[in-house]
Amino acid sequence: MSVSVKSVADSSVSSKMGIKGGDKIISINGQEIIDVLDYRFYQNERRLKIQIETKDGKVKTLKINKGEYEDLGLEFETYLMDKQKPCKNKCIFCFIDQLPKGMRESLYFKDDDSRLSFLFGNYITLTNLTEHEISRIIKMHISPVNISVHTTNPDLRCKMMNNRFAGESLEIINRFNSAGIKMNCQLVLCRGINDKDELRNSLDCLLGYENVESVAAVPAGLTKYREGLYPLIPYDTDSALETVEILEEYGEKSKEKYGQRRVFAADEFYLCAKKEIPEMSFYEDFPQLDNGVGMWSLTLSEAKEEIKFCEDSVGDNAVTLITGVAAKPLIDGILRDVKKKFKNVKCNIYDIKNEFFGEQITVAGLVTGGDIIKQLKDKDLGKYVYLPEVMLRYENDMFLDDVTVEKLEAELGVTVIPVKVSGENIVKCMIGRYGETNG
Repeated sequence: MSVSVKSVADSSVSSKMGIKGGDKIISINGQEIIDVLDYRFYQNERRLKIQIETKDGKVKTLKINKGEYEDLGLEFETYLMDKQKPCKNKCIFCFIDQLPKGMRESLYFKDDDSRLSFLFGNYITLTNLTEHEISRIIKMHISPVNISVHTTNPDLRCKMMNNRFAGESLEIINRFNSAGIKMNCQLVLCRGINDKDELRNSLDCLLGYENVESVAAVPAGLTKYREGLYPLIPYDTDSALETVEILEEYGEKSKEKYGQRRVFAADEFYLCAKKEIPEMSFYEDFPQLDNGVGMWSLTLSEAKEEIKFCEDSVGDNAVTLITGVAAKPLIDGILRDVKKKFKNVKCNIYDIKNEFFGEQITVAGLVTGGDIIKQLKDKDLGKYVYLPEVMLRYENDMFLDDVTVEKLEAELGVTVIPVKVSGENIVKCMIGRYGETNG
């Protein structure tokens, strides 16, 4: 196999050696280059022998001397250098299966690609890893690997993922552990299915692996579009509290065994259980922040620090902050603290009920532009509306329902500013100082 070069950066070492767009990279130092992981791993050496096939079909070997970790300066047709791997499972809780029809095509793609786990922190199920990929992860010591486990009961895993090989693939965790590969594990919990005793069994198993550095449990997200899908019941206060207590119990067990807490409940579980979210120190070094584990505590701590040290003045304009239902109490609490120091703050906070996906969905990242317009159309919003950028796709221009930021501004008659969520930024938005320092 080989990968085609799309373009070569000017003045790069590859340009100087005569590599051109349209050439193909066959191998580096004798190692076949199949995708981005091979390329990034093997290009790091100071001395390289790169075998290429030119556009006119000639095969030649180039000797290159460069700085260690200096990039070769090559661009490829896709970031991965081949196609993204789709998920082969049909999990009973899959969020993508709960999307309504008619959304943009890219939203319906289910990825399960080990390369994205390493490069971007995506979670993988292990069910479509080939022996070549397993061996490569071990050989390159790619670490950490983020794994969607859900349960360590092989039969139950097959049932939950609708894949007869899902149980067998759990053995890969053992292989990674033996090879010293660090792992972060995720358990999407479905009430009455993989919680309670099944959760205890999974945690007993995962804590037996010294290289499983963290385990996060999150509740399955249930939209209103579940007709024909496996019947799932949302967590209520009592069932969420029982789940949190199990996870905290095993967090203490991991501290006794490894000297650190390795088991965590997502903030959503604490909110559903109406249980106070722990302090920052509880979350060690926040290994599962992207899973919503400790986000509340970290944001609150950052906000308190910003209030303490920022200047005792506010902007002249009224502003509005938009959030999801789940985070509203957090944002309200920050605003109360802000007003104790900044007496003239003019800030509205609106939590958007998720009518698009259903009101069981309360996180800010799934709020749609259409719901914002419907719920805020006739409100006095001030000069600026700040919204968390997690509501938008990575270009920061469009919501899940294809409403653009420009359309939202036109409908609301106000400037809309996406903001990266942090306690510091929330405070700056509230006091009308965000634009001055963050642009």
